[in-house]
Amino acid sequence: MELKCITERQDFLLDSFTKAGEMASSPAVLMRLVASAYAVAEKAGTIVRKVLQSGELGIVEKTGADDLQTLADRLVQKSICASLSKSFPKITIIGEEELPAEVVEEDLIENGHSSLILQKSCPDQYASLKEEEMGAGASLGRTLWGVLGLGAFGFQLQEVPDGKRIITTTRSHSNKLVIEAVQAMEPHDVIRVGGAGNKIIQLVEGKASAYVFASLGCKKWDTCAPEAILHAVGGKLTDMHGNAYRYDANVKHMNSAGVLATLRNHEYYLKRVPQAVLQALPSD
Repeated sequence: MELKCITERQDFLLDSFTKAGEMASSPAVLMRLVASAYAVAEKAGTIVRKVLQSGELGIVEKTGADDLQTLADRLVQKSICASLSKSFPKITIIGEEELPAEVVEEDLIENGHSSLILQKSCPDQYASLKEEEMGAGASLGRTLWGVLGLGAFGFQLQEVPDGKRIITTTRSHSNKLVIEAVQAMEPHDVIRVGGAGNKIIQLVEGKASAYVFASLGCKKWDTCAPEAILHAVGGKLTDMHGNAYRYDANVKHMNSAGVLATLRNHEYYLKRVPQAVLQALPSD
């Protein structure tokens, strides 16, 4: 089982609650991890905004002009990995950025947790999970989170009206296959936005009915967290063939067969995927 918590940007071990009115026993490790991840995600957002406001973005090329890394990318990954590893040393964390091993500044480490999450009961199927069995307060922005069997939080679930097909797709990485796949859905409207997480938010907040990306480029760290939110509210994310992606520690990172995500009626959209797209994007 893999933990998938919203945001690409996400120490404490709680033995038990002793205060009156709080839980009588220690929350399941999953809920403790999610509660910590929430606080880490909040800190990551603060780090990003601080870098943006400074104007010193520290941009470097990773593999080329179209693959850039900012100071915010580096600081956020260091914060996430150091914070979660300190509290949960047995979990597997796969980060997008290839960073050298180094001491992490104390001010990047988040030791807090969300008490509201810890007040929720862990779904029975996850109550006995161990750390090693799991994969991966700002006024601006928000943090969404979800657990399959418990639900998703941080937004108001809405749906596009019946019969309306609104497709959300890439803003800056379009190509012939992407265009063909989008057109095959016969959309009433197309929304082009950046970020896989942003596109999933379009689905769960009723702004779009399907997320269609028939191309290479999207990776596991792009879809992992958003998929958790989508699944927690009954939605579905697959490749263009309808196969689910896996997120365990040993899978390849590229989502090589594209992405198709919906809140409802997934099979309807799958049937509309052009044969040319399926042939160009072989399933793993």
